[in-house]
Amino acid sequence: MQRGGVKVLIVILVILIIVAGVVLAYKITQDKSNTETISEEPNNEPVPVEEKQVQIYSGNDRPIAVMIDNHNGAWPQAGLNQAYMVYEIIVEGGETRLMALFKGVDLEKIGPVRSARHYFIDYAMENDAIYVHFGQSPQAQSDIKKYSINDINGIAEDGTTFWRVKDKSAPHNAVTSTAKLLESAKSKNYRTTSTEESVLNYVTDEVNLEDGQSANTITIPHSDLQTVKYEYDEENKVYVRYARGEEQIDWDTEEPVTTKNIIITFCDNYTLSDKENKGRQGLKNIGTFDGYYITNGKAIKIQCIKNARDEKTVYQDMNGNEININDGNTFVNICPTDAAVEIEGTEDTTSTNTVVNE
Repeated sequence: MQRGGVKVLIVILVILIIVAGVVLAYKITQDKSNTETISEEPNNEPVPVEEKQVQIYSGNDRPIAVMIDNHNGAWPQAGLNQAYMVYEIIVEGGETRLMALFKGVDLEKIGPVRSARHYFIDYAMENDAIYVHFGQSPQAQSDIKKYSINDINGIAEDGTTFWRVKDKSAPHNAVTSTAKLLESAKSKNYRTTSTEESVLNYVTDEVNLEDGQSANTITIPHSDLQTVKYEYDEENKVYVRYARGEEQIDWDTEEPVTTKNIIITFCDNYTLSDKENKGRQGLKNIGTFDGYYITNGKAIKIQCIKNARDEKTVYQDMNGNEININDGNTFVNICPTDAAVEIEGTEDTTSTNTVVNE
């Protein structure tokens, strides 16, 4: 090849290299620009909506179950409106006693506090609660030891956890507070937190029991002495509680005692035969029992299933599905199977006198 031709070829090669470099640089610049553009585009993925949380039973505070005196000499009581659940069960003499369960609340006065009965321990256990009482029956004393119950007994305390007030007479005047109970629990090395789920299947969406019967007035005769009545407050969607014809009010605020939910369990009690012969009661509460769930002016029939003393009660509808419970406080009334419970609607009255577990 001639010398001039070689020069031409070299020039061409140089030009090609320059062009290739320009093209490569352009491509790199465009790729970087596209990458930056993509990264600057907003994230169009849907933002998850924050789920509603149940309010009545939340947090990891361990529940505290307090035995509340329900003799008319103890009325009015303090703290019932702040309890997430209250159990009412027959005791000796036709009286009933209440066990109020508290979780994550700060109350300066709870009471009057009264003595333990052994079958209430079943419901303290299923709620994973510290059990609080002022005295105890022999059967309760035995079961507290048998089941290793974390209990706080006012009679055995140092005089600061409980105190007696002057506006009521003994034995209906012993009271306590959540702060004092927690101090006592910590001094006994009791666990004060819990990850246990609630006994009740609370939901955040309103439960209206569309297929239920109308339930504006509910009358529950626990005995010849103690009859409870609930009247529906349609404006506030709660039930106002009455006992022996008297409206129940809070000791300090004088506000009416109300509940969002009512559960009735038909379950027989019986008189114990013991050396003290005081007519103390037992409760046949292991098995499947008829009942009602009542909320928002409606009632449905349910079954209440408790397979062991330390197992949670399961509340099911008549199709075998666990019922949903409105996010609010609940009174659980456990009454005899032959109790003539009345559920009255706006226009009709339905009397229930069903005998089960014969």
